[in-house]
Amino acid sequence: MEATSPQQVSVGPLTRGCQWLKTLPNKCCAKVMEIVLMIKKLGQDNPRRIIHSLKVGLALMLVSLFYYLKPLYNGFRDGAIWAVLTVVVVLEFSVGATLGKGLNRMLATFLAGALGVGAHCLATFSGRKGEPILISTFVFIIAGIVTFMRFFPRLKARYDHGLLIFILTFCLVSVSSCRDDQVLKMALQRLSTIAIGSCISVIVCICICPVWIGEGLHNSVAANMEKLGNFLEAFGDEYFKVSEEPQFNENKSCLQGYRSVLTSKSGEETMTNLARWEPAHGRFRFRHPWKMYLKIGNLTRECAYKVETLNSKLNSKSRTSAEISGKIQGPCTKVSLESSKALKELGSTFRKMGRARSAILHIGSSKTAAEELKTLLKTSLWEERDVLEITPAASVASLLLEIIECIDKIAEAVYEFAEVASFRSSDATISVEQPDLLLQGSVQQVSGTEMPHLVITISE
Repeated sequence: MEATSPQQVSVGPLTRGCQWLKTLPNKCCAKVMEIVLMIKKLGQDNPRRIIHSLKVGLALMLVSLFYYLKPLYNGFRDGAIWAVLTVVVVLEFSVGATLGKGLNRMLATFLAGALGVGAHCLATFSGRKGEPILISTFVFIIAGIVTFMRFFPRLKARYDHGLLIFILTFCLVSVSSCRDDQVLKMALQRLSTIAIGSCISVIVCICICPVWIGEGLHNSVAANMEKLGNFLEAFGDEYFKVSEEPQFNENKSCLQGYRSVLTSKSGEETMTNLARWEPAHGRFRFRHPWKMYLKIGNLTRECAYKVETLNSKLNSKSRTSAEISGKIQGPCTKVSLESSKALKELGSTFRKMGRARSAILHIGSSKTAAEELKTLLKTSLWEERDVLEITPAASVASLLLEIIECIDKIAEAVYEFAEVASFRSSDATISVEQPDLLLQGSVQQVSGTEMPHLVITISE
């Protein structure tokens, strides 16, 4: 007979149940600790989330007084629930989103309520039998037209919530009028409770640690330019490195940070639409040119697409030979570094809302290095080379030249934005005779002044 090993002995269900019960407390404690650490990390990443949660609780506590205080409850009765629902729906993380939803909700409720009362008055002239038919016709026509309006991009971007509330309020008022003769009182009650809920949400959102989405949009656009600058700063050393040394984590993050710029379009469009609802605050004045952020963002993404192609050259198997790399390393590295400095300077100036044009100096230096690179590529040194051997080098050089053109457009857009938005002037005085052209001349010091000033001569 064969001996049965302990591992082959089947464990009964009672034994498995006992083992599971023994491990249950440890599993529960581990799961609770995991949740606690996740909540802690979520709060540490952005403490404003905790503040927003407390603001929502405070707003709901204030609006619930319509139920707790009898004088307030007698004025609205069960209609006070609309104020509570309005706070839940309207109060968003940012001021722009809250104001947008609040104004949309109040305006849509007012217009739809007035239209519903009007539809009820017209339907009453048709008698009891014709009233339901006429109201149903009104609901069909109005709901169909407003629903179709939601497909218009501009209306959907800013007024989608209002159009939805318009349909809901019109249907509630007009349809309820068939069974309730006090339709005007019902419409006024709904409008007043929604206005109260919206006002409480807006006041709490603005007065207690406000989150301005316009500032977030501004910093995001500036950060995208700086991310592209970080990539170009690290590209030269990484592409022309001789030894196969492992990359540092910091270098890797610089080379991969630009990827978020490629997918920033939808976020920027959403933030722009919400920022337009915000009142003047800080250096963001009334009628701030919010739409121009989209122009700068599009130009930055255009540059990011070329950076993405440039990044593919780092991982390409068809790398340039050491001999050819040595010839183009100097001009390419200078173009990359000067372009990096220009983008970082543009991002920094844009973030600080200044009018300094120091980035023109770096763009001019990169253009000078680009001319050297073009001259080098046109020499007879490449005629005896194989086409496949020089293609990687020519491709990298061509991409760097295209990136300079993109940075040129970004700089023009940033300086145009600074003029329209009335950004503050920098302490240093920089005189530019032709602001639309880039630096291709000389820099001279003005004599006869106590402080050093620069005069930048621009020539075609």
